[in-house]
Amino acid sequence: MASFETLRWRDGRLEMVDQRALPARYVYLSFDSAQAVADGIRNMVVRGAPAIGCAAAYGVALEAVRLKDVRPGDFRSGLELAFVALAKSRPTAVNLFWALGRMREKLKASDGTDQRTVAAVLLAEAHAILEEDVRLNRRMGEHGAVLLSDGACVLTHCNAGALATAGHGTALGVIRSAVAAGKRIRVFVGETRPFLQGARLTAWELQQDGIPVTLIADSSAGHLMNRGEIDAVIVGADRVAANGDVANKIGTYGIAVLAQRHAIPFYVACPLSTVDPGVASGAEIPIEERGADEIVGYGETRWAPEGVAARNPVFDVTPAALVTALITEKGVMTAPDRYKIRRLCE
Repeated sequence: MASFETLRWRDGRLEMVDQRALPARYVYLSFDSAQAVADGIRNMVVRGAPAIGCAAAYGVALEAVRLKDVRPGDFRSGLELAFVALAKSRPTAVNLFWALGRMREKLKASDGTDQRTVAAVLLAEAHAILEEDVRLNRRMGEHGAVLLSDGACVLTHCNAGALATAGHGTALGVIRSAVAAGKRIRVFVGETRPFLQGARLTAWELQQDGIPVTLIADSSAGHLMNRGEIDAVIVGADRVAANGDVANKIGTYGIAVLAQRHAIPFYVACPLSTVDPGVASGAEIPIEERGADEIVGYGETRWAPEGVAARNPVFDVTPAALVTALITEKGVMTAPDRYKIRRLCE
């Protein structure tokens, strides 16, 4: 399952699947500097909180490798500019800042060593972050798989699969692990307007694995729940606040409200790197807004009238009270709250 690599290191460069081209084309783009990686993150070549974190780590390593033979002062200033550029690329996914924090700690620990050694240490840490993400996703999948019964029909929103991580996935990782355990799982995938990550990416991933998938309009989720056709909802997360509030792709909050109304469990699968204990509640999570061009049309096609006002928030916050359980690499936490989150992060 999911044999493709979302990110990979090849010949001294970072290669990432251009997720804007899927499902029509499966191509890799090559990146040779921190600024190039930051642009790739901002322009949605790569997306998904864990994958963004991995990409940012490689961005720092790339810059260290690129600058390893310059003067010491230029090396340090160049790396600092790399950290700044990468930190500005996307505001909501906390994994980005978590990964940059790990890379900065490695840089500090290497103080006093030669630049080539520093570059090698930073590259090794980027590799470790990527390998760790796959390992934790598989562990998370094993924990979450027990929550799904044989024959269950699961609704997911956006893309929280291998494309959003270094491999296996968070929400889709749970589904993959359940299937690998012999369970028959069917999946409804919301298209995920306006960038269509569900239609373009999640549906494609599930097709690659031969997992039965049906694409639906985002607005039809309530109808299907009311008809008893959905047994569980599983989504990923871009940031989890200290009280258990969850920031995820726009539309997640509405699905959680519908799930509660219909007594359907609403699960959030995320690694602990997505938990931000420094943010007290979802009200403090920065919500990225992207350009109106993503909702007034697509490509050369425009369906909205010229000059119409438009807003494009790309994340929303689901209160912890609507979350049945968080699925992490440490296990399943039901009814997340501030106390349980604090214990989990110890």
